[in-house]
Amino acid sequence: MTEPTPRRAVLVAALAVATAATAATVPGGSASAAPPTPPAPPAPRATGRTVDNRFWHSYGHWLAGAHEGTTAVGGARPGLEIATAVGRTEYADPHTGRKSTWEYATWTSPVHRSAVPATEAIASWNARTPAGTWIRIELRGTYTDGTATPWYVMGRWASGEADIRRTSVDGQSDGRSTVWTDTLALDAPTATAGLRIAAWQLRLTLHRRPGADLGPTVWLAGAMVSDVPDRFTVPASTPSRTAHELKVPRYSQEVHAGRYPEYDNGGEAWCSPTSSQMIIEYWGGKVPSSALTWVNPTYSDPQVCHAARSTYDAAYKGCGNWPFNAAYAATYPGLAGVVTRLTSLTDLETLVRAGIPAITSQSFRPEELTGAGYGTAGHLMTVIGFTAAGDVIANDPNSHDNAAVRRVYKRAEWENIWLRTKRVGASGKVTSGSGGVCYLYAPARPSREQFRALRAAGVL
Repeated sequence: MTEPTPRRAVLVAALAVATAATAATVPGGSASAAPPTPPAPPAPRATGRTVDNRFWHSYGHWLAGAHEGTTAVGGARPGLEIATAVGRTEYADPHTGRKSTWEYATWTSPVHRSAVPATEAIASWNARTPAGTWIRIELRGTYTDGTATPWYVMGRWASGEADIRRTSVDGQSDGRSTVWTDTLALDAPTATAGLRIAAWQLRLTLHRRPGADLGPTVWLAGAMVSDVPDRFTVPASTPSRTAHELKVPRYSQEVHAGRYPEYDNGGEAWCSPTSSQMIIEYWGGKVPSSALTWVNPTYSDPQVCHAARSTYDAAYKGCGNWPFNAAYAATYPGLAGVVTRLTSLTDLETLVRAGIPAITSQSFRPEELTGAGYGTAGHLMTVIGFTAAGDVIANDPNSHDNAAVRRVYKRAEWENIWLRTKRVGASGKVTSGSGGVCYLYAPARPSREQFRALRAAGVL
């Protein structure tokens, strides 16, 4: 039902005690930050636009930036590949103890100046990583005082497990910002003083076995940055009064309780991969039978077990790493996935009317969501439609079986538990909310209507 330790709860707790004097420590990075400077004058909290997205995915996008051994490739799905390796490196996998040598090439994106000076950033990427390949994704921000963050590692990723364990990287900070699993966030004193991330860029490092011809292909990479104001309540949006429901497969995480505890303690924690698998199959994605031979043949819905294994973050020790779920979805032919924030249920209604369901992150006490029957510190659901009254139709994986997955939740309650950034938890202490985080999976070549809906949501 919940993530092992919801990362935003960890983030908020840590920021509450963070100090701006922390020394820079960036495992796996390759550049250091400028020395800390006095904080900028306090800046007002975001009052208008609060989210900015930038994703590189077209042939023209991949031609831009700085290439060191990489090249843009065209075709039905343009991407980035290794043309000529520029060096070799040894990687010691912290989760297996194995050391191995890789050749690599890098691409550094143009600097993106954000329309929203931000307090948080979450990267996304879509890639093919055949056996013997993997990628590293890094992000560097420029603060509003003109200084820069280090190159933060946002993920070491491969679709399989044979070569490396996909992982986030703990312990990265420059004393003003910190990476918490998949989220780069300004430390509390820094944000309170008014400093923001004004611009940012990505660096992708593509790895392959020395002398190999086949390397990874990156189809999409970018980030969502945001400055969502602290809020305990969010006003309900006005419903469209048009009923619409998508036929999304229904899967329960609870039928997998106790299965494969090496992946996030078993199915009771698999809300994220279960939700991902529902939408992947809505778009026609199917796990090949050859990828399911490891699953106990007596288990129902083995593809959910596969999704959990394919999204598992070895450092986080969970399947709820947001970008890892989006990257997993994009391993299916013709499908793209990103992590973003939306600002209201109106955005979701627009997407659903265009045939695009969404996965949303929320937390709540039992009495805050009528009909749920449980409370959670962090949970993912799939929004598949709206009633004529504007209430939310959700496939909630925290259900005792597949038949019970479809739920209808009250609009105002649901919108509040999804969009707020602060809440009073079951213990009576103030804790956090996701602030509108969602995963969007859609065709890499969307229809005209889908394109308009995705553009309205700010991701295209």
